[in-house]
Amino acid sequence: MKKRKNDDIVLAHNEDMEQVYHVPVLLHPTVDGLDIKPDGVYVDVTFGGGGHSKEILRRLGPKGRLIAFDQDQEAWENKPDDERLTLVRHNFRFMEHFLHYLDIEYVDGILADLGVSSHHFDDAERGFSFRFDAPLDMRMSKGMKHTAADILATYDEAELTNILATYGEVQQPRKLAQAIVKSRGANGGLKTTGQLRELVEKMTPAKLQSKVLAQLFQALRIEVNQEMRALRQMLTQSVRVLRPGTGRLSVIAYHSLEDRMVKNLIKSGDPMVAQAEQDIYGAVDVPLEAVTRKAIVPDADELERNPRSRSAKLRVAVRREEEDE
Repeated sequence: MKKRKNDDIVLAHNEDMEQVYHVPVLLHPTVDGLDIKPDGVYVDVTFGGGGHSKEILRRLGPKGRLIAFDQDQEAWENKPDDERLTLVRHNFRFMEHFLHYLDIEYVDGILADLGVSSHHFDDAERGFSFRFDAPLDMRMSKGMKHTAADILATYDEAELTNILATYGEVQQPRKLAQAIVKSRGANGGLKTTGQLRELVEKMTPAKLQSKVLAQLFQALRIEVNQEMRALRQMLTQSVRVLRPGTGRLSVIAYHSLEDRMVKNLIKSGDPMVAQAEQDIYGAVDVPLEAVTRKAIVPDADELERNPRSRSAKLRVAVRREEEDE
């Protein structure tokens, strides 16, 4: 295996995917949205199981190039053997930094499949799912310092209420936050997914338990991995690194906050601003233009094959030409 001096970047690779790590969602619409040029340079900021990356590579010519990001070491077990691929073992919030390191000024397309790989939900020991009894971990990178158990043990009631309401859209976030804080006692607090599930089941009607657990686990996962902050940084950087006039951004979001940031970026150029400022003539100057008027969602066939795709929304945009000063 050939490496650069920086061990965070790996070139070329050996075995192909032999097991299903993650079923790629909206595979063809997402890659179609990039309008692949055979000799172009593309970025997949969410390598995961490698499904989208493999489709990009299939469409690239011998001079094309793909840079893929994933902070989860286990994702690299899915790496295809292809000299056109460069893997970066870091969070996509560092996209611009590593592109500069690789002497890449502009890229022709950026693809992002946000959310969590099926592998994470199905690997009991990672603590992403309430289906298993396991340590409350939820770190996408095992090198990260704080786990979900740490958050449950240290955040105060107000902080817990905020992340439950904002990231999980829990109906009664303060009530759940109070119960979590109260659980810190002689038993050492909540250490496992089973203990957290038991707490929720005691205070929630049976018909609502699965929904509340899903919302709670989502909120914790987003906070543990600082997903919204990383997404905001990556989206902001994408405007600077997409090739003016032709560079494409293709993003699949699964959470309303993620999708809102993508919509904001396309409409205003800023993931945190919903509407662009108008000049005195009512015109706006924004760096991106939407390729599709509405979000693309999975069709009935895909929903049947992959129920986890049900909340997916794909948005595609192209970088506008830069105006001469």
